[in-house]
Amino acid sequence: MSRITIKDKTFETSMTEADIKRRVAELARQISRDMEGRNPLFLAVLNGAFIFAADLMREMTIPCEISFVKLASYQGTTSSGSVHEVIGINENLAGRTVIILEDIVESGLTIRRMMEQIGTRNPASVHVCTLFFKPERLKEALKLDYVAFEIPNDFIVGYGLDYDQQGRCLKDLYTLVK
Repeated sequence: MSRITIKDKTFETSMTEADIKRRVAELARQISRDMEGRNPLFLAVLNGAFIFAADLMREMTIPCEISFVKLASYQGTTSSGSVHEVIGINENLAGRTVIILEDIVESGLTIRRMMEQIGTRNPASVHVCTLFFKPERLKEALKLDYVAFEIPNDFIVGYGLDYDQQGRCLKDLYTLVK
């Protein structure tokens, strides 16, 4: 395992890019089967989910669309506990199958906020797809339809996830060394 330093923290490789991409391709196949004939609209949560969304979209085998929403809930290495909408949803969601793409689900506050906003727009259905899920941190009762990886309650960077806006460009996933 390799170690890197970002600002004042040391991180160690915990998952390779190849392992992540293999699982993302499996998710795309599963979603393509489940959503056959529906033309789902993916709503990727920025900033963290942009790499996951791009890789997933390239593996999809059915017609689908993508848009982006930006919500903020992090400060440094911990969630602030509140979610602030930065960029909203502009698409007409009435009658659409919507799949929220999230980089990581921890407390569930971000997903809950998005589902509340989307629900007022009369979609046919709303599904949640997350790259990483920390079950021990979950505070909201949520149904996660697609989960690539369940992980422990460690702070991670890479593959789109950041520490104070740094480390998103790392191809592998790194875990904070305690």
